[in-house]
Amino acid sequence: MPQTNTVRNERINLRLSETAKRRIEQAASVEGKTVSAFIVSSALETAERTIDKHETMALGREDATRFFDALAAPPPLNQRLRAALEEHARRVASR
Repeated sequence: MPQTNTVRNERINLRLSETAKRRIEQAASVEGKTVSAFIVSSALETAERTIDKHETMALGREDATRFFDALAAPPPLNQRLRAALEEHARRVASR
């Protein structure tokens, strides 16, 4: 999990039920954390799982074989593929 910044100057405010608050306080206490530290660590763990789930692709054996075969022998670049690549470049910001 990525490290959090040591300078903490951002805030998130939320409202929750009394029952939810007590439950979070209990869980934080059990883990020996402050409520804030518990909420931040729990939210970051969930955020990482969510991001990983949406950025990771799992393929079955047959699909993986097709994928790697296509990488080894890519199709020729035709107008439709060229247009798709240009559209992708317009819409997706690469890291």
